[in-house]
Amino acid sequence: MRDTSDTEDKLIRCAMALPLRDTLDYRLPPNAPAPPTGARVIAPVGRRRLVGVVCGQPGSTAITNDKLRDLESILDEQPLISADVMALLGWASTYYQHPPGETYPLGLSPRERRGEPPATSGLPGFQLNLRGKGLAEHGLERAPRQRALVDALLERPMTRAELICKGFSPGTLRAVLARQLIEPVTLQDHQPWLCHEPLPANSEQAEAIRTINSSLGNFQCHLLEGVTGSGKTEVYLQCIATALRQQLQVLVLVPEIGLTPQLLRRFRARFSAPIVTLHSHMGDAERDRNWQAARDGTAAIILGTRSAVFAPLARLGLIVIDEEHDASLIQQDGLRYSGRDVAVKRAQLAQCPVVLGSATPSLESMANASTGRYQWLKLTKRAGGAQPPEKNIIDIRGLALEAGMSPALDAAVSATLAEGEQVLLFLNRRGFAPTLLCQDCGWVAECEHCDARRTLHKRPPRLQCHHCAGTTPLPRRCPRCDQARLVASGLGTEQTEQVVQQRYPGIPIYRVDSDTMSGRHAMAAFTEEVANAGACVILGTQMLTKGHHFPRVTCVGIVDADTLLFSPDFRGEERLAQLLTQVGGRAGRGDRPGRVHIQTRHPDHPVLASVLELSWAGICHGLLEQRQQQGLPPSGGLAAVRCDSPRPEEGMRFLETLVKELQKHPGGDATRVVGPLQAPMARRAGLYRCHVVLTGPSRRAVQARMSQVVAIAMAQRTPSKLRWFIDIDPLEPL
Repeated sequence: MRDTSDTEDKLIRCAMALPLRDTLDYRLPPNAPAPPTGARVIAPVGRRRLVGVVCGQPGSTAITNDKLRDLESILDEQPLISADVMALLGWASTYYQHPPGETYPLGLSPRERRGEPPATSGLPGFQLNLRGKGLAEHGLERAPRQRALVDALLERPMTRAELICKGFSPGTLRAVLARQLIEPVTLQDHQPWLCHEPLPANSEQAEAIRTINSSLGNFQCHLLEGVTGSGKTEVYLQCIATALRQQLQVLVLVPEIGLTPQLLRRFRARFSAPIVTLHSHMGDAERDRNWQAARDGTAAIILGTRSAVFAPLARLGLIVIDEEHDASLIQQDGLRYSGRDVAVKRAQLAQCPVVLGSATPSLESMANASTGRYQWLKLTKRAGGAQPPEKNIIDIRGLALEAGMSPALDAAVSATLAEGEQVLLFLNRRGFAPTLLCQDCGWVAECEHCDARRTLHKRPPRLQCHHCAGTTPLPRRCPRCDQARLVASGLGTEQTEQVVQQRYPGIPIYRVDSDTMSGRHAMAAFTEEVANAGACVILGTQMLTKGHHFPRVTCVGIVDADTLLFSPDFRGEERLAQLLTQVGGRAGRGDRPGRVHIQTRHPDHPVLASVLELSWAGICHGLLEQRQQQGLPPSGGLAAVRCDSPRPEEGMRFLETLVKELQKHPGGDATRVVGPLQAPMARRAGLYRCHVVLTGPSRRAVQARMSQVVAIAMAQRTPSKLRWFIDIDPLEPL
């Protein structure tokens, strides 16, 4: 039995891998050195042994020493999470009101979260063993490919990727391994960090590059607002080159995995330096290696999606966020964070500059730039002398449309293809049709798990809910009245593709949506094929708007602009303007002028008029005035408490009690509570959703009130299957 009279117990505070709102205190084993902050430990929680991250020593503990549990083991002598990333994760846990046990593990690689040692940062490869080096001259005569592989490794060990590029199949590798002629080895990439010759910069680009480079070594947030095709990427590349010459690492964030291969090709063409990627489509082993390469300083450039913002970097010198306005930079489950905002905080902690780039920056960034908080850099001209596209509205009221296309749009597409140029048609709805219904009894194919209709897909045939991803076979007869008169209603990319193929026989049609671009390398293969193609039609959803470069596209048709005109979300007009500007910006990026045709039944809508007539700054000026009048971000703070429950009454009851208790606490004068309300889609994936919204004059006021909300919610008894969470700066419609 432990001597409880010992007052010299050493205690540590840990964030355990659980959704706990508090850290836990443990006693160190006798004579054990205190693990550093950022190291991992194994400790008991209930009957389980879990991995935890050391957050420091407690200043005080509410539990007497004799009731504290002992730490089981210390996994790391040195911290795996650096001091600046620990500070970043602590800030994120506090700001987004999220449990530390689910926040701090974001600073670890997948294997490290499982309690395994860090990976080595090298690349998997092969070398000849003694038996392989001594292979007779005529050995493997009946297996020429295996002999060729052995001969290739006589020169030097090679990575697996190099061998595959040389034409050796995985089967050949396995066969030679089975003969015990080669052995696996980890190869380190020690190539020097070299930068190749940059492209000529125009005066605006040169000024942006000079300004960003002058801030290296200090925190400064730069907003790089550049019209589509203005050469923002060239600015990134030249600033990255300056950082690499100073042996500083660079973190580059992109909103979509599909953009990663495109940027990776440009980076590898410009830099002879180790570049690693971090995103969710890669396997854990590769992610582990790349994570460690960033940590030990081997990797010069880390290119990733939003979660890469927490990656360890030995010598972080610059952060670049491409398409900073994009909603994909916001995490929608677990820790609900903005990759852009966290990156700005990380740059502040690391005392390095951060560049936010976009043709259509978010209103939050525009507000910060207009008040001088961000340094505003503008690229107003397209690179290489290309001209902005000509935009026009096609009023489709009363017109007979074929697959959503008016005669005017059809004529523009035909003329463009006849000139050997490329066409981009934008329709932000995948599938064949959004609704399947019965003409006899009025039955509609609805999702049994969501308050939504199932979308009709024909390749392969199915009904699919685009909210919970549930699918059912395509019925031949109505399940209600057993009649066969089932018809598709509405328009999707599959249907338009079918009609376009019939309308323009012999013309290649490329459909780009999440059904056709699901593979890891699908988008990269598509962009390469289109770059080498002649006249063709590119048809797709908003996947096409995210910074892709199609130099031969001269005609863009927005098939249905009205789907986003009347959104219930207060950000709807901002997103519509961004979408129209971004997709229109795909036209005329080469040496030929571009044209954008916007089909609508509301030609006088003010958002459409502003897109036609105003610059992005002009559009934002009007939208910011509206937000200020409404007290909404960026002029005010906004947060939500959300509930998911299998029973609709449970969530509403929980939130009603929370609001009543909140009204008893002081400090409510600065904030306003709305709700509880049902979510716009009240049922999703079998769960009923509701929320309470908090607004206030500032983020700080809302943040303070949300701390009270969390304390009240934690004190409440909740049904076992009810889940509540906090959403700061929410993206989802309220």
